Amino acid sequence: MNDPTLERRVAAWIGKSVRVEGKIISREDLTIDGEIEGAIEVGDFNLMIGQGAAVKADLRAKTITISGTVTGNVEAVDKIDLRASGSVHGNLVTPRLAMAEGATITGKVKAGA
Repeated sequence: MNDPTLERRVAAWIGKSVRVEGKIISREDLTIDGEIEGAIEVGDFNLMIGQGAAVKADLRAKTITISGTVTGNVEAVDKIDLRASGSVHGNLVTPRLAMAEGATITGKVKAGA
């Protein structure tokens, strides 16, 4: 019984063909694969910037995983996970930072308590 009306979405998603200009506020996990220019705030939820995504925005979330390109300041309450294909041109503030070989940061990093 696959009734689409009973399907519950676990996260919001902005696809590759979508471009958003302005402020995005989400009260659920959010995945971005498209282009964003503005600000993104997801509060106590997780934010994922997909490979190939181009984001020009300040980011705030519980955990932030970056596989694409971010130009702006990144602030996570719990953790920032910068994957091998990810790059950040801005400052990072987080208690915990994971950075894969190949990832790049151009800016200041404030990690730890």
